[in-house]
Amino acid sequence: MTAPNELRLLPWTGPNGKPCYLSTDERGGYMSRLADNVEAVQLGTAAELLEEASETLDDQDATLDEMRRLVKELTGALRGILRVATSRGHLLAASEPREPAY
Repeated sequence: MTAPNELRLLPWTGPNGKPCYLSTDERGGYMSRLADNVEAVQLGTAAELLEEASETLDDQDATLDEMRRLVKELTGALRGILRVATSRGHLLAASEPREPAY
């Protein structure tokens, strides 16, 4: 079984926005693959929004409503990317070989 410090932060939240974690020794299991796929979608969405943001900022005729919508979408994408980065950082730290304690 996975040690508590090796739980994987999942790329979605539970009820009331609380974090969800996965405890498994099987990195290729169904839930791990599902989380990997959701993370890939989040990264792809962020890349698309970044391109859209660049275009919108260059558009002198962009309306305030368009900018608000874009900021709202960018905020959601940034939240997702931060979650992915946090999760992957934890996974890297958990997978690094540990020095034996003497």
